[in-house]
Amino acid sequence: QVHLVESGGGLVQAGGSLTLSCAASGRTFSTYAMAWFRQAPGKERDFVATISGSALYTNYADSVKGRFTISRDNAKDTVYLQMNGLKPEDTAVYYCAASPSPDRRANLYDYWGQGTQVTVSS
Repeated sequence: QVHLVESGGGLVQAGGSLTLSCAASGRTFSTYAMAWFRQAPGKERDFVATISGSALYTNYADSVKGRFTISRDNAKDTVYLQMNGLKPEDTAVYYCAASPSPDRRANLYDYWGQGTQVTVSS
């Protein structure tokens, strides 16, 4: 069992930056690939970024490539999402998730956090 807790969401103006954190507890964090997904009101949950357990592999949705950076600190059992150049369309609840391997498909992730709200004003 892996317990995930996100933090760092908030209200920011367009063009601003935020860093989300996801703290994990339970089984060995470094054995899990981690990912961020987001869900806007009335929309499906969308893939944002994923990172392998070793952090050697990352993958991003086209909509955030070049603006967002996923990273992890296995010594702290934490994964991060650095978000720069935020746009109003980035407004959503952001979720972190854990899986045995990195993937864009949400249904392959076994563990999920409760989410943190990110709101970008224009």
